[in-house]
Amino acid sequence: MPDSDDVRRIAFSLPETVEKEAWSMPTFRVAGKMYLTLPDDETSFAVRCPVLERGELIAAEPEKFWVPPHEASSAWVRVRLAALEDLDELRDIVVDSWRQAAPSRLLDTFSGAG
Repeated sequence: MPDSDDVRRIAFSLPETVEKEAWSMPTFRVAGKMYLTLPDDETSFAVRCPVLERGELIAAEPEKFWVPPHEASSAWVRVRLAALEDLDELRDIVVDSWRQAAPSRLLDTFSGAG
């Protein structure tokens, strides 16, 4: 099962990722834009997700994806680490969020292999 150390390792493998504390938790950013947060209990993490896609994710896999009430209007979704199949799935989710925040100059050169 993937854990919070795996989340950090994958995040730091992505170009120009920096960690910055916000709301008393680690957040990960690219070009100043946040793309991942790791809440205190480290059993889940939050990533960017278009609101329209988020509903489909939650409906399809509610054991894996959810949104706390205070984040309902945001374009973010929470992911339960224990529900992930493997490190490949974790990497796909983190990379997808990074791509949503990264500037085109990075996207043009990033292969996504890892």
